[in-house]
Amino acid sequence: MRPGAETRRFGRTASLLSAGVGAAGVLTYLFFALASHNLNATEYGEIVVLWSAVFVTISVAYRPVEQLLSRTLADRIARGEDIRPAIRTAARIQFTVAVVLAVLILALKEPLQDGLLSGSETLYWVLFASVVSFGASFFARGYLGGTRRFTLLAALLVSESAARMVFALALALGIAEGQTAVALGVAAAPMVSLMLIPALVLMQGERRHEGDGEHTRPVSLAAGGGFAGAVLVIMVGEQVFLNAGPLLVRAFEDAAAAGFIFNVLMVARAPVLIFQGVSASLLPHLTRMRARGGEAAFRNSISATLSAVAGFAAVTLIVVLVAGPALMQIAFGDRFEYDRAGLAIMAVGMGFYLAATTLSQAALARGAAASAARSWALAAAAFLGWCLLPLIEDEARRIEVGFAAGALLLALLLAQVYRQAAGAGILPDSPDEIEAQLAAMDEGA
Repeated sequence: MRPGAETRRFGRTASLLSAGVGAAGVLTYLFFALASHNLNATEYGEIVVLWSAVFVTISVAYRPVEQLLSRTLADRIARGEDIRPAIRTAARIQFTVAVVLAVLILALKEPLQDGLLSGSETLYWVLFASVVSFGASFFARGYLGGTRRFTLLAALLVSESAARMVFALALALGIAEGQTAVALGVAAAPMVSLMLIPALVLMQGERRHEGDGEHTRPVSLAAGGGFAGAVLVIMVGEQVFLNAGPLLVRAFEDAAAAGFIFNVLMVARAPVLIFQGVSASLLPHLTRMRARGGEAAFRNSISATLSAVAGFAAVTLIVVLVAGPALMQIAFGDRFEYDRAGLAIMAVGMGFYLAATTLSQAALARGAAASAARSWALAAAAFLGWCLLPLIEDEARRIEVGFAAGALLLALLLAQVYRQAAGAGILPDSPDEIEAQLAAMDEGA
């Protein structure tokens, strides 16, 4: 295939992946909206705590192997090498990680069930099943991304979010009852999506990338080096900003309070979930411009995206100031009373956070992954430190202020990285680019 045709094909499939990520984000939002409307405050808060615990765990534990697999497969396919050893090695590593997590969760049953999950044995086993089964899901994401099967990857993400949302919809329609129905959706989602993979592969047609088996290089978690580690740090930082709040509130108060702060964070999370569709395609776009020497176009793309973010944040701020509390109750039910000032703080923080996400992608495209990771680590640590200091008595307000201030700090740090970054950057269609694109879609996924 000619280079131009290959680039156009890659662009089309990357756009499809972006659309899939955006759709997955919308379905995730609907899952929580339906759950909040149809559960009481405590039950909903316990679902939020379950979700946060699951996604913090799987993002940190399984992301390195996903990166290892996607990067290694892309690299070996480009070199014409056999990909089967890489698949076997990554599978063994991912299986080992899943077993270790399963043993730890079983060993910590009492503190997890009684301390974190309000004594619910059902939620504990959902936590166990979810964490273990997501190992296979992340492995599939790495395989599909590394072999550039972006159509299948988009289908995987959408089917996973749709399967989860169906459980909350069943509760809303009266087909199912109680908290258990919603909780089961968290565990069932990765299982349902993985069941579709064989059929989707047959529909698309199998591709063989076996190579000649000569000069096969060993595979280890060291593959990808500093870039993989930097992206992992960025992912941990994202989890801190978007999921640590409910867990911190649960530690100091009750599950209902955790549900409340999760809904308030949705002022930031919902746009972030949808923006992941843009983010997933932004890195390839910037990388190609950078490689082609289009520095002016590169800067214009960043400026245009930041301007759009600022405009969206301004509109959101106006809306929440005028009708924020009422709109939140329409979206999530009247279980909670929402504070207009708190929603306004979150709207401002959302603008800074989306700006920071844009600048982070720009830093990756400029080859400044390590500097971007340091910025995320510093801002996430500052956010956690603020939340643990009792400078503001109200837990929710402390997290709201901390999120906005942390997002501002992150945006300023990444703006400095963006201005200072130089060098060759990430090559188009390289393992680095595919790996970073997969990282960009994580939250929406």
